[in-house]
Amino acid sequence: MATSTNVTSADDLDPVEAENLAGISAWVLAKLGGEVQGMRRLERWRPQWKVNYTVDGENRAVLVRGDRPNSGKHDLRFEMDVMAVLESNGIRVPHIYGWMETPKAFVMEWIDTEDRAPGMLHTAIENPTTMDDERWQAMLSYMDHLAKVHAVPVSEFAKVKKLSSPPETAADIALRATEEMYLAGVYTNNNEPTFEFLQSWLRRNVPSHRTRASFIAGDAGQFMSAGTEVLALLDFEIANIGDTHWDLACFRGRHPYENMGDIPALYRRYAEVTGEEVDLPVVGYYTVAFLQLAGIASKFFGDPKAVGGNWIEGLLEYASITRRAYEAIAELQGITLDYDLKLPEPTSNDREESALKKLLVDIERLPTSKTFEPWERDLLHAIPEFLLNNSRYRNWFERETIADINALTGGKHENLQSADAAATALISANDPANDEAIVRLMHHRALRLSMIIANSNPNDTNPLFHKLDPILAVAAD
Repeated sequence: MATSTNVTSADDLDPVEAENLAGISAWVLAKLGGEVQGMRRLERWRPQWKVNYTVDGENRAVLVRGDRPNSGKHDLRFEMDVMAVLESNGIRVPHIYGWMETPKAFVMEWIDTEDRAPGMLHTAIENPTTMDDERWQAMLSYMDHLAKVHAVPVSEFAKVKKLSSPPETAADIALRATEEMYLAGVYTNNNEPTFEFLQSWLRRNVPSHRTRASFIAGDAGQFMSAGTEVLALLDFEIANIGDTHWDLACFRGRHPYENMGDIPALYRRYAEVTGEEVDLPVVGYYTVAFLQLAGIASKFFGDPKAVGGNWIEGLLEYASITRRAYEAIAELQGITLDYDLKLPEPTSNDREESALKKLLVDIERLPTSKTFEPWERDLLHAIPEFLLNNSRYRNWFERETIADINALTGGKHENLQSADAAATALISANDPANDEAIVRLMHHRALRLSMIIANSNPNDTNPLFHKLDPILAVAAD
């Protein structure tokens, strides 16, 4: 969906993008001795450019990896530093060429293959990912590489500030990443009963027998391949020191938006390579942890001031991630969940309906450019599409959610804000006896939101409704 950008012409570039492209061209000339021939901005969560350039007539390319619109001040440099350590330890990551200030980015080797899906829900809904035999063999080989990543001594990361004080206790190993994200949610007003319960549950269910801290990728399963060969491991922005089973849980969290294939088979391969049995209930625990972290992170994409931020992807991720986090708990605790929900007849406000339909018509007419790509217009168009569905079913969502909370708490709340406050108070009691009822309530809440987004009842053919793949029952069989 991305299009080429000719850097010799800035006719339709806004000042920010023009400055970015000029900065990239200057950096490539100064640091790589190359003359830029073209750039292509990629459809991803963050600004990224493929940059083609020549040196003495030879064609070359690099990837310029920019910062997320709402990331932490040092997040991007952290990822660069982590990748440099991994490369020095023989891990197959793209070579890092260096850091640039305009735009804020680091430059890495371009891996010349197109086999990897973007890993975003809105693209998976439009074009579900598949896996051929060669990619599957590469997936199995990736588990060998992941084992090597986990074997890099923690001491190698001593000069990376965030990783310089490794966790020592089972609780710190299990909770460090989610506690940091939970606090980030609190500080940015992105917390809510959904995440309050998940963090409470994680604290109460720490796998106390897991006391070995290792370097972990944080968002494992992302790599480039050609045929059956793994070319490069990618995406270490949430790397950490923790339990290796966090990385194994990532496969469940990313699938099927990025097809991971037969996940239990991947776990068996990892066990063969490492010589250590995979503790599936612990993988289940870290599935909840990974999805808790990703769920809070998805809310940051709702920042209206983030220019170019992927608002609709954040909403899709939030709905899917939170539901599947509760499915992970349900599997671990043997809780039966109900998917038999039905949308009611839609209700609408004529003026609201008319205004949103007008936005849909006129957004389609917006001209695209090197600054405002066609795929960005599509993402913008999806926002009033959601708002139109939300206007039709908002009252139903709030009425049913309030009724669920009242039934659980014994309250008589008439608005969602006061009902949520009551739910939070109940969660704060930290009583495991309430787990089953809360899990069912929160699962229904997330499922209803998915139904509004999709404008349909639960449908297994839509990736938005994909149920978390079980692992405990598969192992028992």
